[in-house]
Amino acid sequence: MKLETIVENSQIITILGNRDIEITGIENDSRKVSRGNMFIAIKGFTVDGHDYIDSAIDKGAICIVVSKDIPLERDDITFIRVDDTIDALSEYSSIFYGEPSRRLQVMGITGTNGKTSITYMIQGIFEEASRHTGIIGTMGSNFAGKVLDNRNTTPNSLIIQRQLNEMLDAGMEFCAMEVSSHALELRRVRDVDFQVGIFTNLTEEHLDFHRTMEDYYNSKLKLFNRTKAYNIVNGDDIYGRRILQEVGNEVPMLTYGIDGDYDVYATDVDCHIAGVDFTLNTRKGSIPIELKLLGRFNVYNALAAISCGMVYDIDLPTIKRGIEGIANIKGRFEIVPIDRDYSVIIDYAHTPDGLEEILSTIDQFAEGRKIVVFGAGGNRDRTKRPIMGETVARHADLAIVTSDNPRFEDPKAIIEDILVGIRKIGGDHVVIVDRRKAIEYALSIAMPDDIIVLAGKGHETYTIMEDRVIDFDERQIVLDILGDMHI
Repeated sequence: MKLETIVENSQIITILGNRDIEITGIENDSRKVSRGNMFIAIKGFTVDGHDYIDSAIDKGAICIVVSKDIPLERDDITFIRVDDTIDALSEYSSIFYGEPSRRLQVMGITGTNGKTSITYMIQGIFEEASRHTGIIGTMGSNFAGKVLDNRNTTPNSLIIQRQLNEMLDAGMEFCAMEVSSHALELRRVRDVDFQVGIFTNLTEEHLDFHRTMEDYYNSKLKLFNRTKAYNIVNGDDIYGRRILQEVGNEVPMLTYGIDGDYDVYATDVDCHIAGVDFTLNTRKGSIPIELKLLGRFNVYNALAAISCGMVYDIDLPTIKRGIEGIANIKGRFEIVPIDRDYSVIIDYAHTPDGLEEILSTIDQFAEGRKIVVFGAGGNRDRTKRPIMGETVARHADLAIVTSDNPRFEDPKAIIEDILVGIRKIGGDHVVIVDRRKAIEYALSIAMPDDIIVLAGKGHETYTIMEDRVIDFDERQIVLDILGDMHI
């Protein structure tokens, strides 16, 4: 694509060099630059792309976009200075890939918990209706049988635009995208056209980044002020009710919840060891649902996805088949197949509210002890750690406190923060810093009917220690340990 086309309507401070050049691609990582690319230098939290301009040019970049006043002395390179290269990355990549979000129906899901499950439920419903749907989120991007890894819940704007374009090429018509508060604040979705916004809930999380719950809420609110067709909101959540009152967007609102006066709501909710049964009530009628996923919280997730299906006029029988056809979601209340007289469940729960949801669900059917292996992430919100400890101590017969992505923090210091909450409740606990050894200990003491919960990692197959990413697949670790035990 011609550079002139990409920057035609852009707010540019200065441009030096030839505009009539062919741009073969856009990159903000100098290591990925190839011949004919535009390199956009972005100052991040730890790395400044302006320091890698020479490297990008050496790799073949012919256009450099900057936001700093730096010496520009290459006659064969076109230099563009803009006010903000984060905005430029979003705008230019959207244009380069043909504004793919305008050719797809993009549904954005935001909230503290439930985003991943809702995207997969939406995909299940829409595929049942023969409406091909891709996903962008925590477990990567999933479409047409392909799974692409993403480092963040919502990747940067360049990756989003590239992947939306790939979805179009693969025949997708819809995209269900997890939209994190970070993505909204850091403008990763600045040039994404959202037709539908879905709000799940808001509980204490990411306060290392947002500082206050009010700031966290305001970041979420941004999504619902820019949707084009519908907003779908959990009316049972206190922040959901605020959105209903405070959103400035004039698009229609659809509410969902349990036993309330909502557009979509559940009654006769029956949680059991095989899933949840409930009656789905809508303006178009009612229908019984037999959900194979566990927990009352999954009723909320299902209602959000069902509401999205109704926005696109999918009939109730099709919605029922789609939602009931979902047997499991990786790392979300995932039961490990171990062929033992006790159970092992892996879940991504890493917030006080997430832990409360899964453990209170297990309370409803547990016959033996509840053994919970968990930790807290390093270089993240410290205030939630003692609350997580309290939550686990209230529910677990034994808490095994261990590491969970310590990053650049001392794992023992993180554990001490958690123990403040456990000691407040007085729960039975042990500390085993090495997570593999913690899992091994839990398995070694398991008795018939016990339930072991491995919380925090979920779908992740790695652990992060300092700047190292180390293979750590809890499913395989459990199977390996049991194989070594020869029992």
